[in-house]
Amino acid sequence: MKDRWRVLALLAAALFAVNVAARVVVKLGFEGDDAAESRVSLAMFLAIGAILAGLVFRWGQHRSVANWGGDVAAAVGVALALTVLVGPLLVGQNPFDGGVATLFGEIGVYLVAAAVGVLAGHLTLTALGRDHRSRLLKRYAEIKTAKPRRPVRR
Repeated sequence: MKDRWRVLALLAAALFAVNVAARVVVKLGFEGDDAAESRVSLAMFLAIGAILAGLVFRWGQHRSVANWGGDVAAAVGVALALTVLVGPLLVGQNPFDGGVATLFGEIGVYLVAAAVGVLAGHLTLTALGRDHRSRLLKRYAEIKTAKPRRPVRR
């Protein structure tokens, strides 16, 4: 159980680190340039989606959706809270400067990027037939077809 929480904390920290790196890049190199800020934000959300897609692809091979789904949701939730509330403070901004619409907009875009990443990883895994459930069904089919039918004595 201890290792499970460590992995979730590392995932949340990695997702938060991507956000911090994007904020620092914008602060040091592109402050005031809205087009550049938008490109850096897009790259950040693509990186978050790619991290989650790769992780789901790896975890989904050996664990059921019920097992890894809650873990991913918890890590994304923690990373989202850190991104929205702590991330702006690290670059000298107030998290609530843009107003409620900006705050909820950032939350919405983050959740969409995370959901797209998770879905991309899971759908790729399922399409390749390498997910946990497909492997179990394949093993079941092999076992059932390998046993000869036993005749019934009367």
